[in-house]
Amino acid sequence: MRLIFTKRDGKYDDLLVEREGRPPEGIRCPKQGIIPHDMVHYAVESILVGGGFLSLVAQGQAAAFGTVGGDPEEAVERLVENFQAEMWGGRVTAEALIASYEHACCARGHPAVPVSRADVENIRSRIDDLTARWSALPLNASLTLEL
Repeated sequence: MRLIFTKRDGKYDDLLVEREGRPPEGIRCPKQGIIPHDMVHYAVESILVGGGFLSLVAQGQAAAFGTVGGDPEEAVERLVENFQAEMWGGRVTAEALIASYEHACCARGHPAVPVSRADVENIRSRIDDLTARWSALPLNASLTLEL
């Protein structure tokens, strides 16, 4: 699956999802002062294989806000939210991020997927790389990722 993120002027960036045997699908990505939300999904889901929005899309679900999954997908969403919060507010220890993630899963009533300190560091490294690449892009340029 190919993900083509395009930096735009205004309130939204764009994501085009290309999958073999299906027509391309576009998603508007609200700007949030960091990399797009679905790019954070890519960082997480490219390290923790299985579960999450992009995994559902790769399996054939529509690339839309209403994509529905089960407990693993909900858990990955909580993890993505924790990494986004860290991007906005500053890094915490890997243990603190994992504890916050597990607490968020518990509060939402679903189990957490296992996440190790090494996973956190690998995801952070991927986010740092994506942030540098995204920041360097001029308007209307694209960053293509494969999952």
